[in-house]
Amino acid sequence: MFFIIGLVVVFASIIAGFLLEGGSIPTLLHPLPAEGIMIFGAAVGAFLASNPPHLIKRVVGDISKPLKGSPYTKAVYMEVLMMQYEVYVNIKKGGLLALEQDVNDPHNSAIFKKYPAFTHNHHALDFFCDSMKLLINGSAKMDEIDLVMDADLDVHHAENAAPGAAVGTMADAFPAFGIVACVMGIVITMGFLDQPPNVIGSKVGAALVGTFLGILLAYGVFQPLSKNIDAVNTAESFYFNCMRAGLTSFGNGAAPVTAVEFARRNIPSTERPGSGELEEVVRQIKPR
Repeated sequence: MFFIIGLVVVFASIIAGFLLEGGSIPTLLHPLPAEGIMIFGAAVGAFLASNPPHLIKRVVGDISKPLKGSPYTKAVYMEVLMMQYEVYVNIKKGGLLALEQDVNDPHNSAIFKKYPAFTHNHHALDFFCDSMKLLINGSAKMDEIDLVMDADLDVHHAENAAPGAAVGTMADAFPAFGIVACVMGIVITMGFLDQPPNVIGSKVGAALVGTFLGILLAYGVFQPLSKNIDAVNTAESFYFNCMRAGLTSFGNGAAPVTAVEFARRNIPSTERPGSGELEEVVRQIKPR
């Protein structure tokens, strides 16, 4: 929502200032189709030429994220804390092997089915269950499991940073393509030097719209889009760190409630449930 509001403010401010200086909207709009095709088409072409197909698909999928905002709300964090507590308390009661079937087949687990936001996030589900398997199987020490989770998060962070960076690179190209469009307009103007000054002036003005459009798209639309995609994707890293902190704490011998408190402290303050609020919820969770 704020992304749309920001774009409205950008365009409204520029158009209002243009009109206050005596500008004419038809004069501005007349060259836009041709200039827009040159600038936007060239930028999209350069984007396609410089990125692999999987990243292009990821960018297309992330374009709508600024409109939706981050899915990692307080309710989603509360759910993952409850999930962790239930897992840890069942292990405390029945031992590590009591959760072996759950982590091997999480979609049919009586525990994980209670937490749809977690189970529908296949990256989070794989991250938590794969790490739990190492703990349950005893195939790695806790510090080794922590290193594995850290490596997983590094890869995940790099993948999440790529779409925003790709859009940012495309944004940086818009001013240059705006200059290209402007130069093309001046080339066209050279063929009208025998015309009256008002005709020549109109052609020069149309050419300059290319520079204007390139800069506007770069800093008024695509750079904000790039930053917003980055912010939404970065929010996911807190969600994964929440699970990592809880699992590491529990694996090192902490009680379930303490492990969940470690996890809670890794949640951003804007979405973090209160300690009392969490305690009230986890008291209702009983081991099976």
